[in-house]
Amino acid sequence: MDFSLFSALGAPLVFAAIFVAVFAGVVKGTLGFAMPLIILSGLGAFLDPKLALAGLILPTVVSNALQTFRGGIAQFIETVQLFWRYLLIIGIAIFLTAQVAAQLPTRVFYGALAVPVIIVSLIQLLGFRLTIRPENRLKSQWVMGGISGIMGGLAGTWGPTTVLYLLAIDTPKNRQMVVQGVIYGFGSFILFGAHLNSGILNAQTALFSAMLVVPGIIGMMIGFRIQDRLNQALFRKLTLIFLMIAGVNLLRRAIMG
Repeated sequence: MDFSLFSALGAPLVFAAIFVAVFAGVVKGTLGFAMPLIILSGLGAFLDPKLALAGLILPTVVSNALQTFRGGIAQFIETVQLFWRYLLIIGIAIFLTAQVAAQLPTRVFYGALAVPVIIVSLIQLLGFRLTIRPENRLKSQWVMGGISGIMGGLAGTWGPTTVLYLLAIDTPKNRQMVVQGVIYGFGSFILFGAHLNSGILNAQTALFSAMLVVPGIIGMMIGFRIQDRLNQALFRKLTLIFLMIAGVNLLRRAIMG
């Protein structure tokens, strides 16, 4: 097995990547989303953005599988029946857009990552909530699923727009957690296949991504405990502030090179 990538990174960067994965898992366990966004933003601060994108793939697949089936098979089937339009369009958009991600220049890639992070974090920090009327909810699945899929293909994250959509249609909290798990789980498998095809996920980067799975799951277990003990609104706000800072740093690197 080729460990040259780990030798090139060195111990300090490897441990930093593990720390990012644990933190992302904690947030995922507490809020039900944001693992890929945090891994991408965190790793993107000190690693090549394409390696950061590869790194988030396997932890995202595994954590979403856990979240998807936490509510049982019956809830999984019901969610697929209700949101099949969203799932279909997000899968198509992720796969097609992911092929473009591998061809983007580094500075453009940083910009593509930074803008969604900043915009979505700022929107949520300002307390803005989109409202979609009941008669428009089926149509809106195509639109919001497409937007989420494009973000997922380029930046490996479709959680924030999905959360905004579920809030906009007044999804009850318990159902929202199940729906998020199904949508993220489906999208992460599409992303996995798409980046095998694009070349971003290869023998070396897959090993790096696999290294982050266990730290991410440990973080999730911690997050589940925090969810019951900590003021979730405050924790969510602090997380969004962190994402804003990370997004601004990525934008700085896009502008300055």
